[in-house]
Amino acid sequence: MLLKASPALSLLSSTGGGNLFPPSRNSSNLLFSPSGSRFSVQAAKGTNTKSLTGVVFEPFEEVKKELELVPTTPFVSLARHKFSDDSESAINDQINVEYNVSYVYHALYAYFDRDNVGLKGFAKFFNDSSLEERGHAEKFMEYQNMRGGRVKLQSILMPVSEFDHEEKGDALHAMELALSLEKLTNEKLLKLQSVGVKNNDVQLVDFVESEFLGEQVEAIKKISEYVAQLRRIGKGHGVWHFDQMLLNEV
Repeated sequence: MLLKASPALSLLSSTGGGNLFPPSRNSSNLLFSPSGSRFSVQAAKGTNTKSLTGVVFEPFEEVKKELELVPTTPFVSLARHKFSDDSESAINDQINVEYNVSYVYHALYAYFDRDNVGLKGFAKFFNDSSLEERGHAEKFMEYQNMRGGRVKLQSILMPVSEFDHEEKGDALHAMELALSLEKLTNEKLLKLQSVGVKNNDVQLVDFVESEFLGEQVEAIKKISEYVAQLRRIGKGHGVWHFDQMLLNEV
């Protein structure tokens, strides 16, 4: 004898008109109900849609507190965010350091460019160094404006104009001075970095580390070698050859 299988839907309809899967509610407030040959899942009334969708970030809600912080008064930076007064003040101090060092290097350039000194290589080296330090100051000024701070330029001290040294000679004396200035600048940069760490200013710390600290260490190493070489040379004819090396250096 052959048995003919009944379709599944006919079994559902032959159960005394009852529903094999009556609507049920689980612990998550989800309503399950049959719809033809499919099942639909619907949220019951009062269900928290956040738990249903998994959404944890609601920008239009969370941005409200930021909107309240946007300045409405004139002459107040709109870009300033997570930027402390300590960081702003420390950057202005560093700008002053860079300009003062640049000024000293410019005085050294003027000294070696004199007709009665005539060391054009040293003049070129210190002029390039002066421009580089000025460029550092301007880079800090740009960063200050980018973060919403206010650049406040401070006084620059007048450097000496004579660099001759009876024992060492002017070339060695000037290069030792340059080495001391580079080390001092490095200390000031590390102090600025510590201000960023103290105020949890990750952007400032990254800026100082990526733009200045590595370059500063390289400059200290380079000038240290110059000092060592000039100490070997002494004050004689070798200074002229060293000057020619600086003059032809790219």
